[in-house]
Amino acid sequence: MGMILVLDDEVQPDYRYLAPEIARLLPDSDYHVYAEDTDIPPLGEYDGVVVSGSTASVYDDDHPWIREQCDVVEECVERGVPLLGVCFGHQLVNWALGGDVVNDTRRATFVEMETLEEDEVLEGIGPVVPVLHADLVTERGEGMVATARTDYSENFCTRHESAPVWTVQFHPEFTERVADRPSDWNDGDHSFAECNAHEVLTNFARACERRIEA
Repeated sequence: MGMILVLDDEVQPDYRYLAPEIARLLPDSDYHVYAEDTDIPPLGEYDGVVVSGSTASVYDDDHPWIREQCDVVEECVERGVPLLGVCFGHQLVNWALGGDVVNDTRRATFVEMETLEEDEVLEGIGPVVPVLHADLVTERGEGMVATARTDYSENFCTRHESAPVWTVQFHPEFTERVADRPSDWNDGDHSFAECNAHEVLTNFARACERRIEA
């Protein structure tokens, strides 16, 4: 399995506990805090890229690095570099490709998603997934197709129609290990025993590997 670049977009250092979990669940990964340093190695050195969540919003003008990371997204699409966007990353990918993101209700709990079509990154993933977000993708980016929805989001997960690019609004890295970190987390009607969302990261790594072998 090749090396995957994990970009941490969290702007508040005290909240940087999720992207390191992505790196932990992807043993062959290179963790980089993009919100502080946009100088990353050439994408050609990696077999895939994961863009993390963030307390920032993609439409914030206070963070000039967001525009730079949109260029990273566009390069991945153009060069066929596998990319997975998580939460903020899901929004950023769609935003970079001309979609729209708006502020909505803050959610920090389990939700139920409905898978809309077969997708290799969502393969085997159950409907119960953890979310930590307020913003929503209301219009998908160019070339992006909805792969899952919830009762409040029609674009809960997306993929690119031709490039190896996938996005999920939920947090596959959010497990019981870090469940006590968000001050407002509430299990609601579900539990971690019902959730296998972390397998998204395994599926993505396998998708990267299949493209190396092809």
